[in-house]
Formats: sequence, C-alpha cells, structure tokens
Amino acid sequence: MRKIILGILVVLVLTMFREVSMGEKIIPDEAIRLRVLANSNSNYDQMIKNKVKNKLQGNIYSLLQDVKSIDEARTIIRTNVDTFDNSIKNVLTLENKSIPYTVNFGSHYFPAKEYKGIRYEEGYYESLLVKLGEGKGNNWWCVLFPPLCLLEAEESSDVEYKFFVQELIEKFF
Repeated sequence: MRKIILGILVVLVLTMFREVSMGEKIIPDEAIRLRVLANSNSNYDQMIKNKVKNKLQGNIYSLLQDVKSIDEARTIIRTNVDTFDNSIKNVLTLENKSIPYTVNFGSHYFPAKEYKGIRYEEGYYESLLVKLGEGKGNNWWCVLFPPLCLLEAEESSDVEYKFFVQELIEKFF
C-alpha cells in the first residue's frame, strides 16, 4: 500500500514539474496589472517610485482584498483613480518632489521580462499605469487581479511554508 501511495506521489510531483517547465501560465489571460514607471534611474527617482508603489499597493489591497471577479475589480479601480492620484500626490508632497505624473487605467504596453526563471511576454495588457515625470527609469509591475502582488504585499516574515508532498510522505512513512 505504501509503495502505491509513494508511486502516486512521485507521478504527481513529476507532473507538476513538467507543467511548470513547459511554460505553464502564471498570469491568467484575464488579469489586471499595476505598473509604476520611475522618472529616471537615479537612486532618488527609484526611491520615489518604490514609495509610490508601496502606497498604491496598500490602497489597492484594501479595495480589492475580497473581490472575486475581474469585472468587479475593474469597476473598483475605475472609480478609485482619483484616490490613487491623491495618494501619489501625497507621496510626492511628503518627499518635496515636484514632478508631473499620470495615472491611467486601460491597455498599456509591457516589455518582455524574465523573473524567477519565468518569461513574461511583451504586449499590451489591461493595467493601472503610473508614469512619474518622464517615465524613463526602470519600472516595477505586478498583478493586481487576481491579487498576486497584493498577497505579496501582505506577507509577513512569520509565515511558515510547508511542502505538501513532504507532509504526505511523513504522514504515511
């Protein structure tokens, strides 16, 4: 009996690794992204970009944490663009940074990116785009819905990670 269970577990693990290595989609087709473009690549402008993205992540997490559909997420984002605008304005005011910026919800171009061994294709994606100043610096982006980056923003250091297969093996052996 244990050999059968172990065999099933090995097949499951190999299947999971095969799917990931074959380019399993990490971001679903129906997703909404957040992208923040820095004014430049100066340390100061990158720091401003990070403060803006942190503020927006906090705002957006509180608005989208219980959202179940992409249509509901779209509605909430559209109706809160002014709130996001005010948050950015507050960050820039606190930093004594007087630069123009734009906040736009729609379809925007994203360059190709490789992150943690996964390639994200270039293309136009539904997103909330924040362009600080000239927007010529490195950007930061994540997925708002489903809330992939919002979950990352709420993670704390006291989270305990467990490997499901290892728990099953320990339980039966």
